[in-house]
Parts: sequence; structure tokens; C-alpha cells
Amino acid sequence: MTIHRLDNVAIVVDDLDAAIAFFTELGMELEARMAIEGRWAELVVGLDGLRSEIAMMRVPGGDGRLELTRYHTPESLDLGLGTAPPNVLGLHRVMFAVDDIDDTVARLGTHGGEVLREIVRFEDAYRLCYLRGPGGIIVGLAEPLG
Repeated sequence: MTIHRLDNVAIVVDDLDAAIAFFTELGMELEARMAIEGRWAELVVGLDGLRSEIAMMRVPGGDGRLELTRYHTPESLDLGLGTAPPNVLGLHRVMFAVDDIDDTVARLGTHGGEVLREIVRFEDAYRLCYLRGPGGIIVGLAEPLG
């Protein structure tokens, strides 16, 4: 058995338009936006009465994608993960390599992105930071050095 690729990572959001704008500003491209509902979706996801809307965001020139999902029914549950620290069990962030971390942080700030603490240097390899995006999503940024 062989894995061919990581197809996508899904993130549940409460404001799909804001999340699309945030990840577009980061440099991702909107690949598709569509309604998801019906018995097939209920069986895959395990939720009865499922009605949602998704936006597939693609990394330009690459295979990486994020599926941004807004649930209409059943309603999304807010367990407080939007304010949880990065060490909470479960998926806690997605990280992107960027050309200019300062510029990226400034641009994402216009969409509500806030650095958790500060941008730091890791040896001679990277400048790194975590920031919160729409709905409290933690996004890691890494600027390769050298």
C-alpha cells in the first residue's frame, strides 16, 4: 500500500468569506467553492442532516490544499479551540513557507491575523512565528534563511 499524497487538510470556520480572504492574502488560490449536502455526505462525515459549504484553497504551483468548511446544519460547535494554546491535543496549526515573513504578517494583519508572541530566528535556518487567523486558526509561517 502506498500513499500518493496528502490531498488536503480541512478547517471548520464560522465565516467562510473571511477565511477565503485571509488565505488568499497569504497567497493561496481559490480552486473551488461549493455546497456539500445529501446522503453521501452524511455517510462520509457521520452527521445526519449535513448541509455545508466548502472552499478548496490551493498552494500555487503545488499539491497542497486546504478545505475550508462552513457547516449550516448541524451547526458548528464552538469548544473554545479558537482561543486554545498551541499545545492542546489534536490538530493545532498549519505552516507555510513564505518569502518575506514581515510582509506576510503585515498583510495578514489587515485580515485579523495576530502574531501569538513574536517572530523568532531558529539558528541560521528560519525566521518563524505562529499567528491567529479567522476563527482562531493558528497559522505557522517560516521564512527560510540563506
